[in-house]
Amino acid sequence: MVVSKRVSWFLIAFGVWSWIIWPKFLKNIWADKRSWHHGMTAFFGVHLVLVIVSLVLGTAIGALGVRALRRESR
Repeated sequence: MVVSKRVSWFLIAFGVWSWIIWPKFLKNIWADKRSWHHGMTAFFGVHLVLVIVSLVLGTAIGALGVRALRRESR
């Protein structure tokens, strides 16, 4: 599959955006009073899984963009 430079840069930007947004989101959820009640609550657990999955997908999508950009430059 051939990916254009424009799409490659979009994928890279998506990966970077994920690493900017989701850690801040996790920090805010961590500070929320609903996250802790004699330990971690389900509210925090669900959001933690959401953050982890989003970071993994953002990393994978960004890596695909980098790979496509490198392949096009050859």
